[in-house]
Amino acid sequence: MYLGIDLGTSGIKALLIDQDQAVVASATAPLTVSRPHAGWSEQDPASWITATKQAISSLEGEHASELQAVRGIGLSGHMHGATLLDGDDAVLRPCILWNDTRSHKEAAQLDADPRFRKTSGNIVFPGFTAPKLDWVKNNEPACFERVAKVLLPKDYLRLWLTGEHVSDMSDASGTAWLDVEARQWSGELLAATSLCEDHMPRLVEGTAESGRLRGVVADELGLPAGIVVAGGAGDNAASACGMGTVMPGNAFASLGTSGVLFAATESYRPNPESAVHTFCHALPGTWHQMGVILSATDALNWFASTMKEEPAALTAALGPEVVAPSQVLFLPYLSGERTPHNDAAARGAFLGLGHDGDRAALTRAVLEGVAYAFRDSLEALKASGTDLDRVTAIGGGSRSDYWLGVLANVLDMPVDIPADGEFGAAFGAARLGMIAAEGADPFSVCAAPHTARTIEPTSRLTGSFADSYARYRKAYPAIKGVFQ
Repeated sequence: MYLGIDLGTSGIKALLIDQDQAVVASATAPLTVSRPHAGWSEQDPASWITATKQAISSLEGEHASELQAVRGIGLSGHMHGATLLDGDDAVLRPCILWNDTRSHKEAAQLDADPRFRKTSGNIVFPGFTAPKLDWVKNNEPACFERVAKVLLPKDYLRLWLTGEHVSDMSDASGTAWLDVEARQWSGELLAATSLCEDHMPRLVEGTAESGRLRGVVADELGLPAGIVVAGGAGDNAASACGMGTVMPGNAFASLGTSGVLFAATESYRPNPESAVHTFCHALPGTWHQMGVILSATDALNWFASTMKEEPAALTAALGPEVVAPSQVLFLPYLSGERTPHNDAAARGAFLGLGHDGDRAALTRAVLEGVAYAFRDSLEALKASGTDLDRVTAIGGGSRSDYWLGVLANVLDMPVDIPADGEFGAAFGAARLGMIAAEGADPFSVCAAPHTARTIEPTSRLTGSFADSYARYRKAYPAIKGVFQ
């Protein structure tokens, strides 16, 4: 048996798989986010341990013997969070999360230093870890002086499980301190934020052993002591391992709360000017690129709430067949945007409203606007040297065939829908636990699921969607600065 533990923003998921990678059981436990000020987003790291205990305890009720057969554990977690520890490994303050924007000024200052883009291969986004530490230094200097270790969220769980300060390459890529090409910490970038490598965890590949489960924790969780804990991965790379998106040219489009266009690459291809994320993958010698959209299903959920309707009802009312694009444009920048604009202050908009702008037209505009944002990410990946000819759709939005039909036409490529199954970050983490424990071949273990069906672009519609996308591209420059 192999156990995957995924630390999400809203909860912990623990998932058991057997040697054939069949899911035996899974359990979740909730987490809450604290927002004490506008733009702040924090969690208490102690709650992660409590939730992990709850999730595994739920598994133990009916699967105690399977837990005792676990040979490897893999970890996944939300990225970029700053978990600050003193010399005794005590938490100094609540973890500053990935969606916290308080350090936007510090991020801009670091990004203006050319060494960061050159070495990390990425823009220094406000959500990244390095500007958070600069913010703490500037605003909580007494806390900063006591910092002995900076851990990413899942790596604090690892510390509890193993007693080791360790991170993996994929998660570390989102700190702005990693030399992503060399797959090692950059002393120069750390020094730019008044830190050094002693403040950082040891790095391992996601498929490598990072430590062994401590006896006292094993007894509490009903697991064997001394089992391998893999390096694991940041949540998107872990999801890619679950989806089998590990070979060059493989890609998925995640229509979740946020949106991600994720492509595996065999080499390091930075293009920070496009706001594409270029990170190490969880498998050795591989990298990946991501275009990130901050509001995907979040945009539809907002519109549905405004209409006092369920999102599924809005999309179902459009019928099964995709029609030509709406004359109304929607910019899905409800929380700003990353790729390609890197504009935390951007806001959403409906443009081109007329008397025919009824609920159906606005619903279509929302779905199309998110699809156009994915097209922006596709163009950014192309500019980075990554060409795609198809994508696999995952996430809650992939349950709408109409939305996937729009996406296929906007991207002008087939959209594959995987067969039913578990392919998320917890499953990917369990796969990494299997690889680390058994020394298995990563590419064999991280195989892609079977495709249940494919939605093809419609030749009579792709031209009109291309024209509409061209109009969409003109909209952001036209309104930029109106709400800033």
